[in-house]
Amino acid sequence: MTAKPLTTPADAIRFAKEAGVQVVDVRFTDLPGTWQHFSIPVAEMTESFFAEGIGFDGSSIRGFQAINESDMLLFPDPASAFVDPCLAIPTLSLTCDIGDPITGQRYTRDPRYVAQKAEAFLTKSGIADTVYFGPELKM
Repeated sequence: MTAKPLTTPADAIRFAKEAGVQVVDVRFTDLPGTWQHFSIPVAEMTESFFAEGIGFDGSSIRGFQAINESDMLLFPDPASAFVDPCLAIPTLSLTCDIGDPITGQRYTRDPRYVAQKAEAFLTKSGIADTVYFGPELKM
């Protein structure tokens, strides 16, 4: 039996409660494609957390913003939620989209956004209806 996919913030919150999650790890990738993340207490994971995003300093991320325009937002994707099996403390992992807090628009340098736009272009142009992206392994 497969689990029902999580599609809404309420689904992700319910999933976290049922799994006994104590910590939420919010993740995104920088311009070169390296995972960046930080953790928050599960009590901060509310529906407004998903809708309004969580702030972070974009100037500390390679290839993102200058110090004078460093405020950025992360918007967690409830469909990405999973309990990390490698951690001793039950931790929910959420992959995030990056947004501009002033314009409310998606951040053009967000690798996830670039991949989503590429997928949409391939589908719309009729080139392909499926696309696979994967990490480049660095040795």
